[in-house]
Amino acid sequence: MIENINWYPGHMKKTRELIEQNLKLIDCVIEVIDARIPLSSRNPIIDKLVQSKTKIVLLNKIDLADSNQTKRWVNHFTSKGHYSIAVDSATGTIKKLMELLEEIQEEKNSQRDKKKKLRIMVVGVPNVGKSTLINRLTGKKSTRTGNKPGVTRGKQWLTLTNGMQLLDTPGILWHKFEDNQLGLNLAFCGSIRDEILPLDELALALLNQIKGDYLDAIINRYSLDIEYMKKNMEDKQFELDIELDDLTFNDVEAIDLMEAIAKKRGCIMSGGRIDYERVSKIIIDEFRSGKLERITLETV
Repeated sequence: MIENINWYPGHMKKTRELIEQNLKLIDCVIEVIDARIPLSSRNPIIDKLVQSKTKIVLLNKIDLADSNQTKRWVNHFTSKGHYSIAVDSATGTIKKLMELLEEIQEEKNSQRDKKKKLRIMVVGVPNVGKSTLINRLTGKKSTRTGNKPGVTRGKQWLTLTNGMQLLDTPGILWHKFEDNQLGLNLAFCGSIRDEILPLDELALALLNQIKGDYLDAIINRYSLDIEYMKKNMEDKQFELDIELDDLTFNDVEAIDLMEAIAKKRGCIMSGGRIDYERVSKIIIDEFRSGKLERITLETV
């Protein structure tokens, strides 16, 4: 089982310093989080850094998340006194976000002697879609985007379509995850580089986590014969409880799911052996792309 996940490259220390140095220039902070993991993708360092600055908690990638859960999370953050909004920055509308920024600008200008355009900072952990959002806000491809964490490297001042100024920052993780599940959630969603993790264990952990609420999605996506699998598990349950003390029944069920998916997708090597690396990549990629279903890993 994957334990003690940590990834804190040197450029993230520089990102923290960049945020601290430029915060005095900023009127409003947009904290971009992943709607599939609204808690795990919130860096506790950011709250400490931005302090009393006006902040928008923006749930991104809602096209990949459970819509009912997204509504609950928006209400949750709103109840905590934050501006909160949900968007799909890749293909959806950002009209509500633009309207909210205009409202904040009017409020700020009402407190100033001289009116000026809002200055915004966009922050968040790697791979939550900050660059994609910024490209939509500016109306052009202003920043590099990618599906790997750590694409944006340095400080960039950009101009929005309405003249507001925006400071883009690289993704920032924190030095140590106190809760291993938090690290797993970030890894599932691609905020931690796959190269530092055993992909087969990551895929197994993902199946084990989502099969409770989204088992039907797994069965339908891979056309699994669930009745056959249930019978197979019943036949093995007594044996497993005796012989594999460190493996729970749920873990074994996730293994059976993985092997069944491998057989359906032809991930079989010579001698009938399961190609765990190949099937793990399929499972992780199809979760991240939303092909399994719109899945949220954390509930309010």
